[in-house]
Amino acid sequence: MAEDWRHDRAEPVAVGPPRRAMSRSDRMRLERSRRRRRIAGGVSLAMLVVVVIGAVFLGSKLWHSMFGGNGNDFAGEGVTDVVIQVHDGDSTTAIGQTLHDNNVVATVKAFVDAAEGNSGITAIQPGFYKVRTEIPAANAVERLTDPQSRVGKLVIPEGRQLDDVSDVKTNAVTEGIFTLISRATCVDLDGEQRCVAADELKRVAATAAPAALAVPEWALQPVRAMGDDHRRLEGLIAPGSWNIDPSSATPQDILATLIRSSGNQYAQGGLLETANAMNLSPYQVLTVASLVQRESKPEDFAKVARVIYNRLAENRTLEFDSTVNYPLDRIEVATTDGDRGQLTPWNTYVRAGLPATPICSPSQPALLAAEKPADGDWLYFVTIDLQGTTLFTRDYNEHLANIELARHNGVLDSAR
Repeated sequence: MAEDWRHDRAEPVAVGPPRRAMSRSDRMRLERSRRRRRIAGGVSLAMLVVVVIGAVFLGSKLWHSMFGGNGNDFAGEGVTDVVIQVHDGDSTTAIGQTLHDNNVVATVKAFVDAAEGNSGITAIQPGFYKVRTEIPAANAVERLTDPQSRVGKLVIPEGRQLDDVSDVKTNAVTEGIFTLISRATCVDLDGEQRCVAADELKRVAATAAPAALAVPEWALQPVRAMGDDHRRLEGLIAPGSWNIDPSSATPQDILATLIRSSGNQYAQGGLLETANAMNLSPYQVLTVASLVQRESKPEDFAKVARVIYNRLAENRTLEFDSTVNYPLDRIEVATTDGDRGQLTPWNTYVRAGLPATPICSPSQPALLAAEKPADGDWLYFVTIDLQGTTLFTRDYNEHLANIELARHNGVLDSAR
């Protein structure tokens, strides 16, 4: 019975065309496809492994740089000298990161730990510092807090001009801005002294394009009018404290940085708006301020500024001895007739109006006096004693009497 049932049940019937055997070429294509899939899978796996290893390595490196680990501090006296920059507002951690980026300390944490409790670190001024690579963190702290490690600090006193100036009576030399910049760029790196020469700064000042020197728009025309005279940049570098990278800055970079920063400082002080309100250019106000600086003491700045504007308004020559001495690079109260007769772009005895450029870098008080002169109708002034007392008047005969008083008191000062 069971056997009859098996014989009687229907057999499965295939649906569709009959399957034909694979050809040799089909088998080869299938094998190549399988091989490509295996290779692609292997490459993907390898790439994943590389990514994981890289992430682990970088993460480990970051962890050790920030938080320490095995070998988290260097030992020894270091390898090479390097200059690093501390920016305004840098925290101890930020300074540590700068040191780590320059291979000075092994980890940021090592530096932060070494600096903890050291008041000198919090007193560090923005600027450039010479340290050594691969030194212990405690050594890095010691170097940064040592004033002798500070490099590239430039201080420009008020009233300085670009060139050195000699005192005719004493032969004393007052260093000009170019010399001060050159001195600030000097640094000893691994026994090699590096300085940017003052003559090179002077050459670049005369030859570089004004735009490349960051000359502000309001000064471009008078600067270009001076041709290749390096004095075309006079007054455009403001007095004050500046920082220069002595390890890599070029003469052009240095001058451009100083001029750009000075231009921003003048603008922030309101020079552009004030000059516009006075119907003058910012360059003219800057030039007046330089004359005020050279011609008087601070207590008389505002009065001297008024004399300048009064004389210009009446089309009188200014006749300032400071403008005679300026291109001669000297300090001399009593100029000669020959000196006053020289035709230069600055000599206000023979040149109408203002000198071609400022004659120094004026102080903020002198600039303020040029922007806000005192009220008065004065046309003349003269210093009458060795204490610096200066008398102002509009009357010429009174002025002549003041001159005689000055001569009587032994003051050699020319009439105005």
